[in-house]
Amino acid sequence: MPLVVIGLSHHTSPVHVREKFAFTEARIPATLDLLRTSRIVQEAVILSTCNRVEIYAATEISAQQSSIALQEFMVRCHDYREPLNGEIYSLGEPHSVEHLFKVACGLDSMILGETEILGQLKKAYELSLQHNHTGVVLNKAFQKAFNVAKQIRTDTNIQRGSISVSSVAVELAEKIFSSLAERQVLVIGAGDTSEKAARALLSRGAHSIIVSNRSHDRAVALAAELGGRAVHFEDWASEFPNVDIVISSTSAPHYVLDRQKLEPLMRLRKNRPLLLIDIAVPRDIEPEVNFLENIYLYNIDDLQAIANDYLVQRKEEVARCEAIIVERARALIGARRPPGLPPLSQPAFGS
Repeated sequence: MPLVVIGLSHHTSPVHVREKFAFTEARIPATLDLLRTSRIVQEAVILSTCNRVEIYAATEISAQQSSIALQEFMVRCHDYREPLNGEIYSLGEPHSVEHLFKVACGLDSMILGETEILGQLKKAYELSLQHNHTGVVLNKAFQKAFNVAKQIRTDTNIQRGSISVSSVAVELAEKIFSSLAERQVLVIGAGDTSEKAARALLSRGAHSIIVSNRSHDRAVALAAELGGRAVHFEDWASEFPNVDIVISSTSAPHYVLDRQKLEPLMRLRKNRPLLLIDIAVPRDIEPEVNFLENIYLYNIDDLQAIANDYLVQRKEEVARCEAIIVERARALIGARRPPGLPPLSQPAFGS
């Protein structure tokens, strides 16, 4: 039985279409039951995330027939009545296996090389396995996909470096302080990006979060979400003797922190290292503070430049990763093909 894939992702459809085809986790077992009893496929796994909805299936009917039947099944499942113009793609072997491996490795993700999708793929597979909807074909394919993802992570640099502003901020903090344990973070301005950066720091072991915002109610609400505490906006400077990392993201039209204000505060800190992350536009922190000893200042352009450098490095690794994937996919398919069949050359279809 060949492996086929049908689905839609951020590559082929906007979110307002993807959300119409999304499956809740609670609905997936019943949907797999319905799919199996329809006799379209013998094995199936449904992967549904914010960026993709895909059915991986092993089928005894032709890939072309299964493609049409699976698309009709997805449309019926969601009672989708709008016209489709190429949003749903279909893949047959060997491209279906290569696609599975690429998804597992983060090569098909919106953020190249990200690792979250591997966990989501494992969860989707385990759900199907627990309800007896996988068999020899999908079990081998998914186990091989997880092995390939491990090989890619070990043998290439596709996952090297952080490529989001918040994760770059964490990486810089870890380079400066080696460990984030016991480090205190001050957030000035409770915007979305500063919140993400604060959450990322907490997830890597930061000790506590202090939030200061012009709207004190917003500071209190965010501090409660982060398990920290709020201080009034006019009082944030009093926290400087104890904090190690400052994330500033206000909407002030002028600098909220300049060299004249920071210099005496650094003396109170006994010149311990201080990381300043200015993600405000216009900037919150005067560039001149960089001339003070033990100050590490990064603005939004600095963080984006670091992220872009890492992205370039990741893109340079794609060819290496794809070569590994093609080799491993063809080895998997070849292992279950009877001797004497012609070489694998079946193209993608309906994509």
